[in-house]
Amino acid sequence: MAFDQLHRTSHLFTSFSESARDQQLILFIESQSTLAKRGWHIQRLFFLISSARHFAHDLVAEGFNVLYLKSESFQEAVERVRKSLPKARYTAMAPASFSLRKILDSANFEIMENDLFLTTPKDFEGWASGKKSLLMENFYRWQRKRLEILMDGGKPLGGEWNFDHDNRLPPPKNHKYPPYLKHQRDEIDRNVVKQLRESLPLLWGEDPDESWATTRAGALKQMAHFFENHFAEFGPYEDAMPKAEESWQVHHSLLSPYLNNGLLHPREVVDAAISRFERGDIPIASCEGFIRQVIGWREYVYGIYWLFGEKYRESNHLRASRKLLPLYRAPETTDMSCVKDVVTAVKERAWVHHIPRLMILSNLALLTGIRPGEFLDWMSEVFIDAYDWVMVPNVIGMGVHADGGAMMTKPYASGGAYISRMSNYCKGCVFDPKKRVGEDACPFTTLYWDFLDRHREEFLKNHRISQQVRGLDRLSDLEQLRERAQEVLKRLSAGTL
Repeated sequence: MAFDQLHRTSHLFTSFSESARDQQLILFIESQSTLAKRGWHIQRLFFLISSARHFAHDLVAEGFNVLYLKSESFQEAVERVRKSLPKARYTAMAPASFSLRKILDSANFEIMENDLFLTTPKDFEGWASGKKSLLMENFYRWQRKRLEILMDGGKPLGGEWNFDHDNRLPPPKNHKYPPYLKHQRDEIDRNVVKQLRESLPLLWGEDPDESWATTRAGALKQMAHFFENHFAEFGPYEDAMPKAEESWQVHHSLLSPYLNNGLLHPREVVDAAISRFERGDIPIASCEGFIRQVIGWREYVYGIYWLFGEKYRESNHLRASRKLLPLYRAPETTDMSCVKDVVTAVKERAWVHHIPRLMILSNLALLTGIRPGEFLDWMSEVFIDAYDWVMVPNVIGMGVHADGGAMMTKPYASGGAYISRMSNYCKGCVFDPKKRVGEDACPFTTLYWDFLDRHREEFLKNHRISQQVRGLDRLSDLEQLRERAQEVLKRLSAGTL
């Protein structure tokens, strides 16, 4: 079974006959070639492997026959099993990636529907059929009605579909954040870390601390902790970016890793959110904002992944060609306060929330013209909740606008003003977010205007950004800005800015 299907009540397990359990075998495969060939964050691999080993251990305790194979490749493991069990019937739940689906098909597995999402690819295709624009907001409203979530008859609960206007506060000053929930390490966890460090020289990042659970029980504790300690203030501060030393979690749930590997099911998370909301002390803006991330954005991205197809990941509409900047692996190579803080946080825990991912990491990749595939690889390697279906649409469609607007109607580009407004990174930084030119001009501000200048003809045709493009004509220092942009790009590529 796949390491992102660790849910005991999924179709895969309900299809097992209780009376014939001794004739059934659950197969886990750890592909060593997959682990060894890339610079994965150690905490990403640790979370995937330790969670799978814990799950396999629990299945054995429950009386299932489990075969956990470490093999050079998935194909090699399947061939070994086929030789020893030539008459066996092979069944798998539909995987959440094109690559694994091809492997399973080539190995003649019978495929059953993946029920770890609330919306199947066929459901999404039906919703998308005939539409000129695939706006996530429209999908989300369809989901609310279809799933009967936060509805008051045929109308949205609270009179509005979306409370985003209440959820855009910057980091609060002198705020006391609730304590982090810690997850104790056991022998399985320790063995996984030891084996990874001994066998994989390309690993990146700090060793796991106690931030992430690797069991179903731990995932449930994290969910309960969020709903009791963070849910009320999740909404107002969901876009806020405080320095990691103040809070690396802010009021986010930290549930995406467990949703994405199956330890939690989206239905149970939604039900728990509504149950907590109905106690009466959670603002509807926080509840709606959280629900939107689960049944809206998450399911939308999954649907887009399958709808747009396997070649979508190769999109490069803006013809970006720059190599990945050194600062993405070595944050100490830049004096940009926001980037240094965010990449350092990723290095420490393999996670930052969605706004630093979009408006710091992806924004920089977009403005500097990093090759989409290269940036996609990095994002996929270093985040604990990364899977192919997650990262391909989020990077190609939203992060770097490589699809030319097929998914999102505008590029998510910004200068230093947005970062200054939604964070406290700029205080004490050597660069000034208000300046476009000069040695202390914020690279984001310089590169934002240069990006619009470089793609002027492209974006003049886009009504959502054309006004900003026309603003180029009002810049009296455009030539100096172009020169400063070239210097910034050169130094970023050299790791000297």
